[in-house]
Amino acid sequence: MTMECKVENNHVSKSEFKAKALEFFRQVEASGESVVVTDHGKPALEVRPYRSAERNPLDVLRGSVIRYDDATSPVDVDWESAQ
Repeated sequence: MTMECKVENNHVSKSEFKAKALEFFRQVEASGESVVVTDHGKPALEVRPYRSAERNPLDVLRGSVIRYDDATSPVDVDWESAQ
């Protein structure tokens, strides 16, 4: 008998999380989406899938540059050199 946890906008109260923690853990593992646990309606903590710290730095940054025009053009800034 499996009870389906209902999470609204990936937020759940502490009391509901306490009562159904294992179900929420299974849901996070299966979906890969995090769940935010709230305390009196305010986010208190986040339960998310584990991700190894050993990731390629380029994978972490992929998609973070929104726009980069003319990368080889001179920079229009006066620089001072330390002598």
